[in-house]
Amino acid sequence: MLKFPPIKTIASTLTLRRSSFILLNPPQTSSRSYATVTAAMGDDSGMDAVQRRLMFDDECILLDENDNVVGHDTKYNCHLWEKIEKGNMLHRAFSVFLFNSKYELLLQQRSATKVTFPLVWTNTCCSHPLYRESELIPENCLGVRNAAQRKLLDELGIPAEDVPVDQFTPLSRMLYKAPSDGKWGEHELDYLLFIVRDVAVNPNPDEVADIKYVNQEQLKELLRKADAGEEGLKLSPWFRLVVDNFLFKWWDHVKKGTLPEAIDMKTIHKLM
Repeated sequence: MLKFPPIKTIASTLTLRRSSFILLNPPQTSSRSYATVTAAMGDDSGMDAVQRRLMFDDECILLDENDNVVGHDTKYNCHLWEKIEKGNMLHRAFSVFLFNSKYELLLQQRSATKVTFPLVWTNTCCSHPLYRESELIPENCLGVRNAAQRKLLDELGIPAEDVPVDQFTPLSRMLYKAPSDGKWGEHELDYLLFIVRDVAVNPNPDEVADIKYVNQEQLKELLRKADAGEEGLKLSPWFRLVVDNFLFKWWDHVKKGTLPEAIDMKTIHKLM
């Protein structure tokens, strides 16, 4: 695996479980007043409480198409399809592909309460680096790798010591846009991270409905069922883009121990 210089691992964060909450302090947003935010929350009164809080508390990193940071905004704003269509909500994301020592890929089914793409199957973990110092570090993609470690704990209960940040291999970047429904969607510049580790998994039900490890043939059967519309099975659009364009050849490198040969962090693949 690709080795990086020794670095300081970020502190583990507490996994947040579903609960009611009281908004004690106005959320800090870059483009919306507190009154506007609370009004929006009223409009989304049916949204799961945990997901609603994250939508307004989390600040995504806004980018231009060359991956230069141009600002930040709430997760809520970044995923509104109306704003995405106006062309100003491109934000940084990452997708983790975690393999065990048998070279099986860990998949997750997103929870039913997720605002975008609920109950779809996808790669191990998909989320966003946040606009905070530890996740903005550009050197060796350290900010993105810190964010990946944080979210593997938040979503799947994988301890930080099971996924050291220097064990992630950033392979490439892709830019894509995809609607979820009439209101929500994604417009992301996605860092694709591979890691081979045997890990302890304890999924957070607020984030994950189900998990499974698959080999290459089992994934191909999953793709066949999704294409045929069997069992109501759906895949996330970003996962399908990676599968169709990169995954199986990269997976072969994983099994051969030649993954560094596949690294291309200079190219941003525009897969619209």
